[in-house]
Amino acid sequence: MIAGVLLIGAGGLAREVLAAGIAGVAGILDDDRSLLGTEVGGVPVIGAVDAAVHREERLLVCIGPGAARRRVVRRLSDAGVAHHRFATFAAPSARIGATSVVGAGSILLDGVVVTADAVIGRHVVVMPNCVITHDDVLDDGATLAAGVALGGGVRVGEGAYIGMNASIRQGVAIGADATVGMGAVVLADVPATETWAGVPARPLGVPA
Repeated sequence: MIAGVLLIGAGGLAREVLAAGIAGVAGILDDDRSLLGTEVGGVPVIGAVDAAVHREERLLVCIGPGAARRRVVRRLSDAGVAHHRFATFAAPSARIGATSVVGAGSILLDGVVVTADAVIGRHVVVMPNCVITHDDVLDDGATLAAGVALGGGVRVGEGAYIGMNASIRQGVAIGADATVGMGAVVLADVPATETWAGVPARPLGVPA
């Protein structure tokens, strides 16, 4: 159970985290001034993001797009927020193997399964019903959309995005800031920053 936590960002991911049963939320911080004093999922928006620096609660960055999430984390870190201030949230229905580790700031939503010896970095978002199997490594800031399945020994690079219901073959590496499209079946390494889609997946713009 997480006690005394502030959610950063008042969008859809914050609502999903609240719906998944996070406890002890003291409020939400968001830079949209029009949201101040409103409620999201019954939790009040109490200030802008920078207010986190002057408070004592732990922080959970609930910003869906990976690039924006990383910018906010960097901004908070540059302002003096230490890594130990960032909370980690796994929904009660998520299953995490005893030999797997999850880094600070990461979010695992309902129905996520993590099996053996997986390493999930900092500020990773794993949406509902994803399967992360043995020896997978998800680098900081990666995002798995709902229903993604990773075979064993997959490496997902920093800031990479894997689209909904995509499947990644065992041993494949997804490069930093790469994008894999919805429903893709990835059988080969995806280079950094490239976008791949299809069955089997190939770079966008390459004829089938």
